[in-house]
Amino acid sequence: MDQLKKFLSDIYKLNSETLDEYTSHWSECTIPKKTIMTEPERTERYIYFVNKGIQKSYYLNNGKQHVLFFAYTPSFSGVVESFLTQTPSKYYLETITDSKLLRLPYEKHIQLIEQYRELETLFRKIAEQFLLGIIERHHQLMAFNAETRFKSFVQRSPHLLNMVSQKDIASYLRIDATNFSKLINRVKI
Repeated sequence: MDQLKKFLSDIYKLNSETLDEYTSHWSECTIPKKTIMTEPERTERYIYFVNKGIQKSYYLNNGKQHVLFFAYTPSFSGVVESFLTQTPSKYYLETITDSKLLRLPYEKHIQLIEQYRELETLFRKIAEQFLLGIIERHHQLMAFNAETRFKSFVQRSPHLLNMVSQKDIASYLRIDATNFSKLINRVKI
């Protein structure tokens, strides 16, 4: 719970009673690697916080995975738009490694946000950060070449190179797997 409290407090300083109340409703869960947590047509019922492990979100097109994001410590995980709108997911969420997560059901999350104004402010700030991250990712995909996208990824998340398959990283960076293999051997890390 301490890691979640620190993560939230780094985004927006909550009164300690509110923070304690909010985090007291999260429960621990352990999910083995290669487990599909959410799938298309299923509604995301939980917001997750990653204590340990890596998950990926992806969609399938003609049987090929297209990775949208990786979640790892310390960050939220889940299919955000499905959780927020309580509508069926369009994506998969799958554990890449054994994962230890905290989770909070949608109904409790909404109840607490409605009860505590400062939680609403916190999640507005989280939504702002999320939006800025999506805009930055979109910019990188549209404006940067493959080598620059790869270097940016390595700078931001170097530990994933040893924990996530090259195929998944290539998909995330929108680089052909063969070209990614050549790139990883050519670029100095």
